[in-house]
Amino acid sequence: MTGCSTTERLNRADTTKGQTQAGVLLPALPDDLRKQEAHAAVTEGQPVISILARERQALDRANARQGRTVQFYDDVASRFGTRK
Repeated sequence: MTGCSTTERLNRADTTKGQTQAGVLLPALPDDLRKQEAHAAVTEGQPVISILARERQALDRANARQGRTVQFYDDVASRFGTRK
């Protein structure tokens, strides 16, 4: 009887090991989330306030993208379990 019990435990261990090695296939990160935001171009003779306004718009886009990245990660974590 001990032989059967040992065989069952080995089978369960092998199954668990196989599942662990198989890992989890994560979804691809959307391309938009990899994009880097460029600084506003500085053109000689332009008023500084207009350059600042464009720089702030670029920062708003970058912050929005960072928010989407966090949302994407939270979605992945909720579907595949939390980090350890």
